[in-house]
Amino acid sequence: MDSGALLYVLIGLVVLLVAGGALLLRRSSGRAVEAPKRLPIASGTGAPDDDDRSATGSTATGTEVLERPVDDAVVVEEPEAPALEVPEPSAGRLARLKARLARSNTAVGKGLLALLTRDKLDQDTWDEVEETLLAADLGVAPTQELIAALQRRTRAESITDAAGARTILREELLALVDPSLNRSVATHVDEDRPAVVLVVGVNGTGKTTTTGKLARVLVADGRSVVLGAADTFRAAASLQLQTWGDRVGAAVVTGPENADPAAVAFDAVKYAVDEGADVVVVDTAGRLHTKTGLMDELGKVKRVVEKQAPVDEVLLVLDATTGQNGLRQAQVFSEVVDVTGIVLTKLDGTAKGGIVVAVQRELGVPVKLVGLGEGPDDLAPFDAEAFVDALLD
Repeated sequence: MDSGALLYVLIGLVVLLVAGGALLLRRSSGRAVEAPKRLPIASGTGAPDDDDRSATGSTATGTEVLERPVDDAVVVEEPEAPALEVPEPSAGRLARLKARLARSNTAVGKGLLALLTRDKLDQDTWDEVEETLLAADLGVAPTQELIAALQRRTRAESITDAAGARTILREELLALVDPSLNRSVATHVDEDRPAVVLVVGVNGTGKTTTTGKLARVLVADGRSVVLGAADTFRAAASLQLQTWGDRVGAAVVTGPENADPAAVAFDAVKYAVDEGADVVVVDTAGRLHTKTGLMDELGKVKRVVEKQAPVDEVLLVLDATTGQNGLRQAQVFSEVVDVTGIVLTKLDGTAKGGIVVAVQRELGVPVKLVGLGEGPDDLAPFDAEAFVDALLD
C-alpha cells in the first residue's frame, strides 16, 4: 500500500473514533430540554422587541415578562375596576372653604375696617380706602359707588366702633356683589333632553380641570353626567378628562387627536341624549381672545351642538389672579358665544377678590363657581354672603 492510501485510511479511522465518542457522551447525559419561551403576564399590546427588554425581564413599555415554559403558563385575572369616589356635597362648600378665601383677602377686609374705625375720617383716609379697593380689582365705578355709600352712612349713623363699621361695610359690599343674581348652573332642563354646558376660556385658566371638578359637583347633586372632550388639539386633555370621569362614573366622549372639535361636541351631546343623561359638559380648547380664527371656531362648536340640542349654559373660566386683565378676554368670549356664567379659578391665591364685582359689572352675568384650591372638591358654587364674610373675617 503506498503512502497516499495509508494516509486516507488513518484519517477515516480518526473520524470514526470522534463520532463514536460523541455518540456515547450524548447517551450518557440524557435528553436535552428546550429553552423556555417568554410569556407576557402583565397587560400590554403586542410583544416588544428583544432590544426593548432589560436584564430584569421588563420591557420598555412597562409590560412585565416571565421566563417559564408555555406548559406552565398561569392565568392572570383582570384587576377589578377601582371603586367610584363620592364627591363632597356642593351645598355649603364655599362656607367650608371660606378660610382659604379669608387668608388671601385678609388685607382687604381688615385694611378697610382699620380705616373706617379711625378717629377722624378725613379726605386722606378716604383716599386710602380708594387705593385699597382699586388694589383689590374692584374696578373704578364700583369703588366710587362704595366710597360714596360709606361716606353717607358713616356721617348719618355716627360709626365709632369696629362692629358698626363692619356692619355697614358688609351691607354695602353685599349690595355690590348682588345676592339677587341667579347663580345656579343648568343641570336638568327637560325630561326629554339633557342640559348642555359649554366650558370656554383662554389657555392656562384650568378649563379641563374645571370641567372635571364641575362633573364632581353635578354628581354630588345626584345628576348623571356625560363629558365631551372637544379639546382635540392637546393630546393630554382627553386623557385628563377621562381620568376625571372615571373617578365619579361619568361617561367621556372623545375623538382622535386633531379631530374637528365641533364634531366631538356634537357626538357628546348626541350620546347624552341617547343615554338619557341629565347634563353634558363639553370641554373646549383654550384659545387667545385675540385670535379671530380660533374664536370663530368656538362659535362653530356652539352652532353645531345646537343642531342636536340647545346650549343652556356657557361657562367662561377666568384666572382670578389676572384681575382686570381678564376682563377684555371676558368681553370677547361673551360676544362670540353669549357667556351665561363665570367660573373664577385660583381665587384663594389672590388678594384681588374685587374681580367678582368687576367681571359681573362688565359682562352683566353672575359668577357661578369659584375655585379655591387644588383638591378635586375645591370648586364651589358661589355664595355672595359667604364671599363677603370671608373678605371681612
